[in-house]
Amino acid sequence: MERFFDIFFSGLALLALSPLFFILLLVLKFSGEGEIFFLQERIGKDNKPFMLFKFATMLKNSPNTGTGTITIKNDPRVLPVGKFLRKSKINELPQLINIFKGDMSIIRPRPLTLETFSLYSINTQEAIKKVRPGLSGIGSIIFRDEEELMDGKNFSVDFYEKEIAPYKGQLEEWFVKNRGLSLYFLSILITAWAVIFPSSSIAWKFFKKLPKPPEELSNILKYNSLH
Repeated sequence: MERFFDIFFSGLALLALSPLFFILLLVLKFSGEGEIFFLQERIGKDNKPFMLFKFATMLKNSPNTGTGTITIKNDPRVLPVGKFLRKSKINELPQLINIFKGDMSIIRPRPLTLETFSLYSINTQEAIKKVRPGLSGIGSIIFRDEEELMDGKNFSVDFYEKEIAPYKGQLEEWFVKNRGLSLYFLSILITAWAVIFPSSSIAWKFFKKLPKPPEELSNILKYNSLH
């Protein structure tokens, strides 16, 4: 049933957003490095790789420079137009094509590169591989402004690998175990709310049985203020 809604919603959105896509095609073609789409191999269902679509927001060789596949606040690799696209999450919209094709779902764990996926525990990896990856998911909602969270003293590659990645993996594993139509539609609504109001902590109110974040992340994720 969820696949039906994936096709319906993604097809409708692609049709409605086609004028915006056309404008962005022109803007990206004649700005930055002239790249329109950024395609990157990600891990899909049953561990099968697929090419994920995004609007280009960074320098072409970004994955091989700086902090690699991890993007931080004020990352010098992000192009001027890319800053707006990333902040508004518009850069993620081409993944509607991935959803329509069947590579992804609207709501599921986010698709990761092999390098980042390997930071999850084996149990988490096995759980996530059972489902299609998603445009949004519990991990994306809780860590909706990850670049801000990793700003300044909060950021280091080690901090990401030892604190953020394991907890995000727990969130995604929780979603897979509890997935269903009610959680599917609730997650869509909370995602929309989080995009409009990025500083909101509403997710903790609606997803009350989520795994508790480690102490190092509780204040950053505004968990302590509600518990």
